[in-house]
Amino acid sequence: MTGRTPARFTADDYRARMERAVRAAGDAGLAGLLVAPGPDLVWLTGYAPPAATERLTLLLLTPDRDPVLVVPALEAPDAAAAAGAPALTLRDWTDGKDPYAATTALLDTRGRYGVSDNAWALHLLRLQKALPDSSYASLTEALPMLRAVKDAAELELMAAAGAAADATYEEIRKVPFAGRRESEVGADLAGLLRRFGHSQVDFTIVASGPNGANPHHEVGDRVIEHGDMIVLDFGGLKDGYGSDTSRTVHVGEPTDEECRVHDLVREAQEAGFRAVRPGVACQEVDRAARAVIADAGYGEYFIHRTGHGIGVTTHEPPYMIEGEEQPLVPGMCFSVEPGVYLPGRFGVRIEDIVTVTENGGRRLNDTTRELVIVD
Repeated sequence: MTGRTPARFTADDYRARMERAVRAAGDAGLAGLLVAPGPDLVWLTGYAPPAATERLTLLLLTPDRDPVLVVPALEAPDAAAAAGAPALTLRDWTDGKDPYAATTALLDTRGRYGVSDNAWALHLLRLQKALPDSSYASLTEALPMLRAVKDAAELELMAAAGAAADATYEEIRKVPFAGRRESEVGADLAGLLRRFGHSQVDFTIVASGPNGANPHHEVGDRVIEHGDMIVLDFGGLKDGYGSDTSRTVHVGEPTDEECRVHDLVREAQEAGFRAVRPGVACQEVDRAARAVIADAGYGEYFIHRTGHGIGVTTHEPPYMIEGEEQPLVPGMCFSVEPGVYLPGRFGVRIEDIVTVTENGGRRLNDTTRELVIVD
């Protein structure tokens, strides 16, 4: 793949995100946010500390002071080098000292704080012990839309990740399927995602024949046979932003029923996509896709939500599911992926990542949605 490298985020970008997060916390009745290592911290600061660290690292976002990042002293140089560091105050602590005392001194003793889902129970319990009158809420529940609306630079990165996934699909269509194990094709998918710029492969589903009736089968040792329908679903992170696409292929000529079910899912996917526009509730995307499948008599075989948000992780809010009344907003990115799963026989799923525009939706995946014949 060629093309210009998407713009990197600046300290001002991260400062704006943290300011937006503080405002959102106030609107939600929270005294502030406590953000542990994970996707929220990366999105807010550009800093990704060692994944396995047990030492307290915590971003404190409150309306009464500039953002503070509490970090272990031995990791402070890396934190200071992060793109968002100029928008932060770093407070480091050394082994043998109490990091919780330094942290709680910056918090309201009776405050209610949103806490990122990746926070260790150990750290949260120590904070609760030090501040027994404080309380906490999951960030996903308190501020589910915090990362949902992407700016122009983020959308560019999302589009690049989608294009890389599309290039992967175009190449995987050329490899032999029959006579090979699902795991072998899955390894091909992972290699292609990395070849086209992914730094992280989150999943490679290769669900052949009856395994296709399990939406999350991933890969196994089953040998793919002539006559199999195969669900391919794959994605990961490229330049920090996610891809996720599904297509269903067939080894050799399909039966009339297989064609009919595939056409039905393709029609449902199109209906879900056409329901996307600003102001429409998320559940309406699910309803539009589900109605097509239900009207054709296959409603009981569509067994999952129609879509999920995507950004710095491959699954995040918002969700396209009945009961989700969150209105769509320009810049939101999510999957539209209806499916039909016939137990013991085969499955079909077609998935694109879609972003909301000012007057509708735009697909970030552009490969054919027709049933493709593979060898």
